[in-house]
Amino acid sequence: MITSLKNERVRLVRALQERRRVRQRERRFVVEGVRLCEEVARAGMRPHFVLYTATIQEDPRGSALLTVWQQAGVSCEEVSAEVMAACADTETPQGLLAVVPIPDLPLPPNPAFLLILDRLRDPGNLGTILRTALAAGVDGVVLAPGTVDATNPKAVRAGMGAHFRLPVVAMDWDEIARTVAGRRVYLAAAQGAVLYTDVDWTGPVALIVGGEAEGAGERARALADAEVPIPLARDVESLNAAVAAAVLLFEAARQRRITAG
Repeated sequence: MITSLKNERVRLVRALQERRRVRQRERRFVVEGVRLCEEVARAGMRPHFVLYTATIQEDPRGSALLTVWQQAGVSCEEVSAEVMAACADTETPQGLLAVVPIPDLPLPPNPAFLLILDRLRDPGNLGTILRTALAAGVDGVVLAPGTVDATNPKAVRAGMGAHFRLPVVAMDWDEIARTVAGRRVYLAAAQGAVLYTDVDWTGPVALIVGGEAEGAGERARALADAEVPIPLARDVESLNAAVAAAVLLFEAARQRRITAG
């Protein structure tokens, strides 16, 4: 059993949890809890290693995961509750975490339905949007400069496994412009000329959603063919970015589903 915070693997896990540059350098991140670890297994990903406490073996799902990974030759090491608490980003860790490769899921060659996030700073919002985008049938998500890292621990938890099934790619604005060439680009905005329900979302489209505090930047606005508002009740200024994205994405999904027959 690992009981020391100076253990090499423990120190790596803590660094991955705390620092984006370490995750980028190592090309791996931390997944916590039974549900997310099951998503890792469902995606066919092999963890670099797994840390667990004795209590997780009392959970049938957790115990089953450990057995599968141990039989596959994955290094699974028991740690003390104190070590798990130091390694986990959650306040009440479940007693299971895995260090996994950052998924390499490229955008499809001709994505018909893209979501672009510009200067989104809240990792919880990002994870929620990724989960929503997956449910709405988005082909891929592009992270513009200034957007929070998708492997931030809070984004990973809020994504609920979307990271392993949905292409999420960071690009600069020149790359984004090339990627969206030939399709209509709409920008979610408080003020706009075309209501979101009046937009034709059925063709090749891209939706840009700006950040919580400052909204979308000038490069995003320059790229958009139209700015699309969501009508709100009087004296309500705006929606949370994740909520606004959900409203727009599911209107697009509704139209696309009808067209598909």
